[in-house]
Amino acid sequence: TLAERTNLAGVQHILLVLSGKGGVGKSTLSTELALALQKAGKRVGILDVDLCGPSIPRMLRVQDSAVHQCDSGWVPVFVGQDKAIALMSIGFLLERPDDAVVWRGPKKNALIKQFVTDVAWGDLDFLIVDTPPGTSDEHISTVEALRPYRLLGAILVTTPQ
Repeated sequence: TLAERTNLAGVQHILLVLSGKGGVGKSTLSTELALALQKAGKRVGILDVDLCGPSIPRMLRVQDSAVHQCDSGWVPVFVGQDKAIALMSIGFLLERPDDAVVWRGPKKNALIKQFVTDVAWGDLDFLIVDTPPGTSDEHISTVEALRPYRLLGAILVTTPQ
């Protein structure tokens, strides 16, 4: 659809951060990479699709932020004094950020697809996608949803932080 094409049309590179297991530092690496790219003058977004443990809002101290709707979908939360990092996370949609999310596959996959297509990112040099641990349907859904776009590549985190 047109909205799908336009919401990621301004994103130059997409980078997935993956691991085979939990607790290895994917979210930390995603956050640090975004901060480093932003410091280097790049326009950066983070898509936190770690539905079971959305920790990036807390790492960037925006866990109390709310997500708003606009004509082209969800407006990401802009982080920092200069608002240079755009962030979308399931954490913003939970009533309490520490709530556990227990969803079955189809609902998780639908939310991931919606996150990919319905966030109004604007112009970004890099979109960093922080994925859940493991090699599940969620990863397949993420890659399938991103396939039509410029997927730069993936970083595989293999050792604990």
